[in-house]
Amino acid sequence: MTEPKSVLRPVDTEAVRLAKTLIRTARHGTIATLEPGSGRPIATRVGLCTDTDGTPIILVSALSAHTPALEADPRCSVLIGEPGKGDPLAHPRITLSCDATPIGRNGAEEARLASRYLAHQPKAQLYAALPDFSYFRLHIRSASLNAGFGKAYALSPDDVLTRSAVLADIAEAEAGAIAHMNGDHAEAVALYARHFAQAPDGRWVLTGVDPEGFEITNGDDVRRIFFATPLTSARDLHTTLVRMAEQARAAASA
Repeated sequence: MTEPKSVLRPVDTEAVRLAKTLIRTARHGTIATLEPGSGRPIATRVGLCTDTDGTPIILVSALSAHTPALEADPRCSVLIGEPGKGDPLAHPRITLSCDATPIGRNGAEEARLASRYLAHQPKAQLYAALPDFSYFRLHIRSASLNAGFGKAYALSPDDVLTRSAVLADIAEAEAGAIAHMNGDHAEAVALYARHFAQAPDGRWVLTGVDPEGFEITNGDDVRRIFFATPLTSARDLHTTLVRMAEQARAAASA
């Protein structure tokens, strides 16, 4: 008896880029947890961003159903992806199987993640500092990407996370670089949006940087731009952004 043909496609660069883009640009997801006591699955919506390596970070209230569930059993999954127009099953989405760990309160790690979260989720400023809200890190164990009909992929953590020796250096430089670019080089950010993201004109701002690329936002529109080559140092971030601005400016002039 022959085994049924696998519906999974081989993981390639395009699938990896799509997966990383979905995760890093998402502002919300549907989290599935196990209800304490009954063990029955519950699904709720959470706001999220990513750490520098692409690990999802969520900010949750102690009053929500998912918070006591995660505290009782850290196993969870998160569905990410905007349905868009038409058939919702025709649009890309990714499900992450994760283990959740809480971030300690009032420490340097929480402060760094809060800065990254609020840059990605500016409207969360209204409640992020309330005493019943806290951050959780969702450690990815596996991922299932559906890029549309007939395009299914099984991904590993190495496929969707950024593995780099300069993660800590970029994380340390990130807040200053974002403030500098948005405050002094808004024209360059607009050029990135137009040239590299093929985005319409708007009030684009830089919101997150990592060794493989960065995110820009204009209201509810979030775009991911990848560097031509990954960064090798924090200093490389400056030279790369300058080079990309020059490239975009030259293209606009042509």
